[in-house]
Amino acid sequence: MNKLTIIGNLTADPELRTIPSGINVCTFTVAVNRRYTSNKDDRQTDFFRVAAWRQLGENCSRFLTKGKKVAVIGEVSARAYEGKDGSLRASLEVTADEVEFLSPRESSGYGQTGYQNQQGAPAVSERRQQGQGWNTDNSGENLSGTAFGDISGGFTEITDSDLPF
Repeated sequence: MNKLTIIGNLTADPELRTIPSGINVCTFTVAVNRRYTSNKDDRQTDFFRVAAWRQLGENCSRFLTKGKKVAVIGEVSARAYEGKDGSLRASLEVTADEVEFLSPRESSGYGQTGYQNQQGAPAVSERRQQGQGWNTDNSGENLSGTAFGDISGGFTEITDSDLPF
């Protein structure tokens, strides 16, 4: 099985291009910090070239920018090419099957690119500003002390005989 998962930050804005057959491909590089450090306590960083095709590539081009955190799941492929100096070179490239945008939305970012929530619901940050959170329903009514129970009192001890299984 050829499957790779990486989480890191874009090193530059993604580049969208259309190949001669009319298919869109978006390429970008993801910097991934290794878990361990070298002897000098410097973190090592790996750089992965990623290609996202068709609609996935269009979405990446539309919503990602330099510095954004992403998770990429895809296949690794090796390719050979001729360098500017004429020497034969090899590189690894990730062909993305999935790209998860991990950076939070910015007020001037996604909203201005045409992205809209399918159901027209306010974004999470907007709900919080309106006072709607986990302890309220859609009407803004406080649910503490109702069918969900009062969670301010802490935990209740239960025994094995209290469990239905």
